[in-house]
Amino acid sequence: MTNTPQESRLLQPSRLGPLELPNRLVMAPLTRNRAGADGVPQPLMAAYYAQRASAGLIIAEATTPNAVGQTYPNIPGIHSPAQMAGWRQVTDAVRAAGGRMFLQLQHGGRVGHPDTSGLVPVAPSPVPLPESIHTPSGRQDAVVPREMSADDIRSTVADFATAARNAVDAGFAGVEVHAANGHLLHQFMARNTNHRTDGYGGSVAGRIRFVREVVGAVAAAIGPDRVGLRISPGNTVNGIEEGETQALYPALLEALADDRLAYLHTVFADPEEPLWQQLRKTWAGTLIANPALGWGGPLPADGGRRAGERLLAAGADLIALGRAFISNPDLVDRLRTGAPLNPLRDEGWMYAGGEIGYTDYPMLAA
Repeated sequence: MTNTPQESRLLQPSRLGPLELPNRLVMAPLTRNRAGADGVPQPLMAAYYAQRASAGLIIAEATTPNAVGQTYPNIPGIHSPAQMAGWRQVTDAVRAAGGRMFLQLQHGGRVGHPDTSGLVPVAPSPVPLPESIHTPSGRQDAVVPREMSADDIRSTVADFATAARNAVDAGFAGVEVHAANGHLLHQFMARNTNHRTDGYGGSVAGRIRFVREVVGAVAAAIGPDRVGLRISPGNTVNGIEEGETQALYPALLEALADDRLAYLHTVFADPEEPLWQQLRKTWAGTLIANPALGWGGPLPADGGRRAGERLLAAGADLIALGRAFISNPDLVDRLRTGAPLNPLRDEGWMYAGGEIGYTDYPMLAA
């Protein structure tokens, strides 16, 4: 895989609130299952993220705000002192390498299992995941989640706010609230997973209410300039069928307009897609776009560079890349110099644990 060295807007400096970014490349949040069984980040994770500190911004992997929100084995948390201490080692290592980090906060909702968390998952409605799920003992059938009560909703909103404070105390510059990819916040927004008849269901306004409350509580806890939001309009992963997608997301962005968040992060962004164009017009703040590079297909030879440049030309401010950063710790230097990119190895190493396929990708200097 080779690139042609040339000036690119991807490599130009930018700003994100108070942060000075040396380039417009964002390392997307990537689940890698390298935390301990107790959700404590391990030293290997500090090495992994420090290797990639040349990114304009690193958004660290999906991290649970409470125990019941855990999705899969070896997912990090940010709700215990030990987890905070583990993350502090990571942020210290990245800062020493010259980098900047946000932490993604993700509650799995129905995407979870008692064998993983020790708890029955919770969700907007008792609608199970329509597929099996990975657990410590292998794949198992999903269980019916417990429908969240009003008290559950209030306590979960509070847990997100506490997790945000914990993240800042652990050295992160801010947090990203994950409302995408079929997890809890997305489940509240989706018609097929939210059958509620109270103020958190039914209409578009009702289905976006939980997201609004979580984002509002997190912004109040640490300041809106430290808070981003990730969305994936129309994404059907984890059995999601949103319904009224074209109305749902403009309504959400309009409801959040006065919060003045640090950024909006759109997944699988396509500059030719009318809804993406509408969201860009609606959202007055910084927009991070994760290019649509083909779900499950091979990574483009340029790692997503051309797709990212098209999105910048269409109005995005920053570009989030995932797989290209996995296989190229020094992706920024490779794009700057036109050096060949490392191929992404077999996905069997993605979530297997250990350094293979994680910290052992070669860098140019090596």
